[in-house]
Amino acid sequence: MALRLEDIELIKQLKHRYMRCLDSADPEGLKATMHPDLTIDYIGGSYHIKADGRDQVMQMLSGMWNKKYAGSHIVHHPEIDVAEDGLTATGIWYLTDYALNFNINKSTQGAAIYRDKYVKENGRWLIHHSGYTRLWERFEDFDKKPNLPAHLFATMDLPETQPGG
Repeated sequence: MALRLEDIELIKQLKHRYMRCLDSADPEGLKATMHPDLTIDYIGGSYHIKADGRDQVMQMLSGMWNKKYAGSHIVHHPEIDVAEDGLTATGIWYLTDYALNFNINKSTQGAAIYRDKYVKENGRWLIHHSGYTRLWERFEDFDKKPNLPAHLFATMDLPETQPGG
C-alpha cells in the first residue's frame, strides 16, 4: 500500500492550524478546522472534558481566551494513517503544553498523546474527533505573577476573566 503523502501533509497542516488558532484566539480559523459533528474527549490529571458538536467545542475552548491566560500547545511526532478510500484518516500526536492562569494563580505543564479522526469533505480535511490522555501533568500554584514582557491575550479585546475562573 502506498502512502498518501499529500493527504498526510494536509492533515499535518490542519492540526498545526488548529493549535495556532487555539493559542492565538482565532475563532474563525479554529472553527474552520472542525467538522460540524466534532467530538472531543480530553483526559488530564485534574480534569476530564467531553463535548459534542462544533458549537459546544468552540464554546468550551474559547473559555481560555481572556486577558488572564497565557498558554502554548505544541503537537509533534505525527503518525497519520489515511484510509484506502482517501476520505477518512486517523492521527496520533504527541502534545507538550504549558499554561498560566492568572485567574486562579495556577500553572499547568504536561505531555499527552492525542488520538484524532479526520474526514475529507469537499476536498478539505476536517477534524471529526479529537481526544488525548495525559502522560503526565504538573498543576501548581504560583505566588508571584510571572514577568511576561510579551502576552498576546493581554493586548487583545478579550474578557478580563474567564467564566468560572
